[in-house]
Amino acid sequence: MNTPQLTKNQALVYDVLEKSEGPLSAYTILDKLRDHGFRAPLQVYRALDKLLEYGVVHRLESINSFVVCAHPDENCHNHGTVAFAICESCGQVIEFHDHEVDHRLMDRMRAKKFKAEKTTIEIRGVCGSCAA
Repeated sequence: MNTPQLTKNQALVYDVLEKSEGPLSAYTILDKLRDHGFRAPLQVYRALDKLLEYGVVHRLESINSFVVCAHPDENCHNHGTVAFAICESCGQVIEFHDHEVDHRLMDRMRAKKFKAEKTTIEIRGVCGSCAA
């Protein structure tokens, strides 16, 4: 992980997400960290805010959960559009970047004189394993 030095709480939250089989809500993270002294959601949210800022964690808006970045060494902030395929059945999340889609979206935004600050695409459906 190529990030600034993490605080103890940030490292604990990151570790829980990294070991998880799928996305986790802040409250699930809190439950997993109670034995480490976490008592309030604010502790988790503060750590998550920094991890999001560092670009090593993503928030999945549609399911209000968090996942570790699949490409933390590449700094996702530089990728432009980040896209996620989220399986409604098993919860698997696949992160990907499509530069062609990114360029087309940015061209549209420039044409409309709109300055995008963050673009995330979430595609919800069923993964190949669950569909089989």
